[in-house]
Amino acid sequence: MWNGLDVSWPWNPIPLIGLILLCLLYGFGISRAQKSGKQDTPLKKSHIIAFITAVLLTAIVFLTPLYTIARTQLFFAHMVQAVLLTTFCAPLLLFSAPAWLLEPLLVRPNVRPIAQALTQLVVASIIFNISFLFWHVPGIFHFALLHTTFYNLELLTFLLTALLNWWPLIGPVRELHNITYPKQMLYAFLDGQPLDIYAFLLVFSGVVIYPFYAIPPQLGISAFADQAMGGALLLLPGLVDLVVMTPLFFLWLAQIEQKARIADQKRQELAEARAAEEEIEQTSEK
Repeated sequence: MWNGLDVSWPWNPIPLIGLILLCLLYGFGISRAQKSGKQDTPLKKSHIIAFITAVLLTAIVFLTPLYTIARTQLFFAHMVQAVLLTTFCAPLLLFSAPAWLLEPLLVRPNVRPIAQALTQLVVASIIFNISFLFWHVPGIFHFALLHTTFYNLELLTFLLTALLNWWPLIGPVRELHNITYPKQMLYAFLDGQPLDIYAFLLVFSGVVIYPFYAIPPQLGISAFADQAMGGALLLLPGLVDLVVMTPLFFLWLAQIEQKARIADQKRQELAEARAAEEEIEQTSEK
């Protein structure tokens, strides 16, 4: 115990095995691509760093005392888990996987159409937001807290649906969707609205929605304060959306400028061609 918090390390073999298999599959995929010579681009150190960071953060979520505290003592700790998985682990995993690493999977029958359907803007956003809110219905959430398998399933759902949710913005296989920068900015803005509304409800409702936690009295916080802190933390993904929108906006401006430059160049070439034709006609008349 530390300040009343249960800091015991959980025995969670299924997530541990899952992380080991993920590392093995990642290494196998890289090795196979290198041997077959189908690497379109080199594997960068940033890809490896992103993958290792995502695995370590996922391990913190499932295999450390944070997991114990999140299930029994603090709703805030649960929100730390949710934000880590959806806002950091998911985009890091996508960034760590170059397109050539996923291509062998996508060429399998029916896999590409399914992936393309699930990563459509509206579909991906609906799947993520509905699943996140579904797991936080008080009765369902309480049931998950009491049963390890269902709580693990809840956290895994956060991660998998977040992968779909991030794909339209940073998915490695861009051939699945050709989305303009304005649509990406609109998606980044609207996609976070349901969770922002839910977060504001947690912070400003004044009602304890999840009275399931045994908060240590040593911490000196009430159940609603714990809930409000969790809601405030859930607003972080909205700030990340703004961070994502900023480079998209400047990329859009650069794209507009480039199109304008190309159009000006074509008009100039056309004007020079017409001037040359007129000069030839005047010369022939003389």
